[in-house]
Amino acid sequence: MLLSIKTKLKLSKSQETVMSKHAGIARFTYNWGLATWKELYSYGLKPNKYILKKFFNNHVKPEFTWIKEKGICQKITQYAFDNLGDAFSNFFSGQGGYPNFKKKGHHDSFTIDAGGKPIPVGGRSIKLPTIGWVKTYEGLPHTTCKSITISRTADSWFIAFAYEQNHEPTVKQHDVVGVDLGVNELATLSTGVVFPNPKHYKTHLDKLRRLSRNFARKSKGSNNRQSCKIQLAKHHAKVANLRNNTIHQITTYLCKNHAYIVVEDLDISGMLANHKLAQVIADCGFHEFKRQLEYKAKKFGCEIIIASRWFPSSKTCSNCGHIQDMPLKERTYNCSSCGYSIDRDLNAAINLSQCVARVPPR
Repeated sequence: MLLSIKTKLKLSKSQETVMSKHAGIARFTYNWGLATWKELYSYGLKPNKYILKKFFNNHVKPEFTWIKEKGICQKITQYAFDNLGDAFSNFFSGQGGYPNFKKKGHHDSFTIDAGGKPIPVGGRSIKLPTIGWVKTYEGLPHTTCKSITISRTADSWFIAFAYEQNHEPTVKQHDVVGVDLGVNELATLSTGVVFPNPKHYKTHLDKLRRLSRNFARKSKGSNNRQSCKIQLAKHHAKVANLRNNTIHQITTYLCKNHAYIVVEDLDISGMLANHKLAQVIADCGFHEFKRQLEYKAKKFGCEIIIASRWFPSSKTCSNCGHIQDMPLKERTYNCSSCGYSIDRDLNAAINLSQCVARVPPR
């Protein structure tokens, strides 16, 4: 199966300049393609990435000598057009909005390859096509990849690539587990295991507000404003990394130790419409939780079952099956039929685990 890895690069000042040049060329190519696409479409034509790529290479690229500067990998323009084509494909299929122009300093990235040849990686350094040797902070697996994507977050550069690796399914401690996601407790398992919600965004909110105020007070275009911008971006990245680390720990534990994992299909957009809970719900990262479960299930050899969002997991008694209303403020389920009393989240997780009885065995 294909696995991907992303890690931070350890660059010198000159190497950071080279990376910025590559990202700038990729951004220029993407924006040129988008502007040309919109212009051709206004004339009633139907452009595509292949036509734009051919015209750019034959007529536009020769006019800009800085694109062909020494030490610049020429594959970045090819992948810029591929990204533009993917953006329009997502738009036409309803999976995304209309593509926007890229702005300097926002999601800077570029992709390179070795002209179809495999790129060897491994250890704490890697030789990038045309760019040369760069160092990493952590060791990379000794393997090969087809292409490499380099991106910038705040003032740090990261490398990402996909590689093939065989994985044996892990020994499972439990056959079935129901997972109830929530705000007070991030995940409650039907086995009784509870993962608390660290609420990283709320914990760091005071510092984020202070950095945002400092950034807003600085004069536009000044060095102080740029410095505050980097500080704010680094703190946002820190919060995002803490959140992702928490979700990674939970999802890895679930996929390693359970054969069937039952989670509810949550209406996240509808939940975010509640402005009183929107901030803490967004901080939970429910979509990222589900995304990680899906790819780790293939890695560790388990199966993910998505229960319907209309399944009354919180309203149903896990002991007798009686259904009753459960306001959000009530944290303990007291069954009016059999008198059974249980924690609200644990009751919902047990009900979710019982959904696997309706699924045929693998």
